[in-house]
Amino acid sequence: ASTIELFVNRLDSVESVLPYEYTAFDFCADEPEKRPSENLGQVLFGERIEPSPYKFFFKKNLECQRVCLKSYNTEKAEEKAKLDFLKKGMLLNYQHHCSVIQVSPLVAMSQIRDGPKMPAWSADFNDKDTFYIFNHVDITIFYHVVENEAAGARLVAAKLEPKSYKHTNMEKPDCKGPPMSLNNKFNGEVKIPYTYSVKFVEDKQIRWASRWDYILESMPHTNIQWFSIMNSLVIVLFLSGMVAMIMLRTLHKDIARYNQMDSVEDAQEEFGWKLVHGDVFRPPRKGMLLSVFLGSGTQIFIMTFVTLFFACLGFLSPANRGALMTCAVVLWVLLGTPAGYVAARYYKSFGGEKWKTNVLLTAFLCPGVVFADFFVMNLILWGEGSSAAMPFGTLVAILALWFCISVPLTFIGAYFGFKKSGIEHPVRTNQIPRQIPEQSFYTKPLPGIVMGGILPFGCIFIQLFFILNSIWSHQMYYMFGFLFLVFIILVITCSEATILLCYFHLCAEDYHWQWRSFLTSGFTAVYFLVYAIHYFFSKLQISGLASTILYFGYTMIMALIFFLFTGTIGFFACFWFVTKIYSVVKVD
Repeated sequence: ASTIELFVNRLDSVESVLPYEYTAFDFCADEPEKRPSENLGQVLFGERIEPSPYKFFFKKNLECQRVCLKSYNTEKAEEKAKLDFLKKGMLLNYQHHCSVIQVSPLVAMSQIRDGPKMPAWSADFNDKDTFYIFNHVDITIFYHVVENEAAGARLVAAKLEPKSYKHTNMEKPDCKGPPMSLNNKFNGEVKIPYTYSVKFVEDKQIRWASRWDYILESMPHTNIQWFSIMNSLVIVLFLSGMVAMIMLRTLHKDIARYNQMDSVEDAQEEFGWKLVHGDVFRPPRKGMLLSVFLGSGTQIFIMTFVTLFFACLGFLSPANRGALMTCAVVLWVLLGTPAGYVAARYYKSFGGEKWKTNVLLTAFLCPGVVFADFFVMNLILWGEGSSAAMPFGTLVAILALWFCISVPLTFIGAYFGFKKSGIEHPVRTNQIPRQIPEQSFYTKPLPGIVMGGILPFGCIFIQLFFILNSIWSHQMYYMFGFLFLVFIILVITCSEATILLCYFHLCAEDYHWQWRSFLTSGFTAVYFLVYAIHYFFSKLQISGLASTILYFGYTMIMALIFFLFTGTIGFFACFWFVTKIYSVVKVD
């Protein structure tokens, strides 16, 4: 018979951001064996997969098997500390995650992710000031026999049900009797026996391809997703209609009128957006920073697009743990070249001269901010003894990827960007800048920027709820098809909202569109931040200073990445729009 092994992962809780390794809680441990190797994504997410002493043979049912006996003497400080940590874990509702992995090749592998479902509040569990430890687990493994393979079978599902028994006979446990209780005030020696039962059930209904579906039973339904997609599509259609109307009717009229005026001798005064043709391509203030943001934004944009595309095709399924994160990090490292190229190209067209500063900032500014934030979070995790703290070796590896691969690639991209001539503009820039007339409230920069972020945020906020749930409430995220759709909708909405506002500003003779277009769609990140704060207070029961700092630390990283990503979309959309409309107007 082939051996099957239960592998244990970290324990985590909805009430705390800190995951802990299985061994931190002093459960029954296996003799130290080789751990399964983890990929970069798993290490970044603090997954620590280790062998456990729960081992059994295929098709061999077991009843009430003893694993080990743990005893704690409350008079010994070290043992009391272990017991207190166990109680703290119970108070904060920490949950196990296990995987059943086949050791010999006869039975294929299946993974489970299971938090103990607390039993209905029964008469047995109501003593005051008492902890109940679930020291027994019923493992049910479903398999189906494969016809065409020689005597082979496949594990298709596994369910764990934790139970609590105060075994009377420690040597020969019988799994009967009252639950295992620990009174908070009890002093002396406490003995906790751990046991398990295994049952194999043949199930011909579950197909191998759909073996993950049972995990989704506990997931929120996809009807909300369709509602959110429809809601987003309505926003997009509304915006597209507005943009199309402006493009076709208003712009068409404007262009026809501007181009006719040349033929009339008594040319009237120029007006509207044509007036600013000599200033519209004037380099923005702080052009260096804008070009660096555009470079980093391009890098993030391509990375997100490719990662989501692969996830849609099913290459990065939840079954393959850590694959999504690994893919994103590797892509980000390899996409230094487009970042350097875009930053250099725009910096040159803004008339910038300090190319060395530009390259260095592109390679180090945004990644540096993210890394510094990440490093501080890691120090806190490390101080708290959490399994999510990244080992020193991994930190060095990430720095090596950044300095030895990403930075040289950014330099290569920048080299080609600076070698090319600057971007050709359709109209010449005047030497003396025009006066910008007094603006009404709606065309002032700030109200426009604040309004611009609302629509893109409206498209994504339902999806955001599911993503935040998967990160903080430890639910598996699997709806990448929806996410890819929302991603496309977000790109379109950011572009259209920014173009729309850009047109109004140009009509009001305000030609400072570069930074404003970046900030208008980038402001979506501020709404994202506000939503994350709301989510923290309304949905999560996180307690403790360290967990709170970690939540907001990681949220700031996400907001920064999102800001660069959406801002870049807005800028490119406006750049295309402005170049297009000024290239069809006849200018003296």
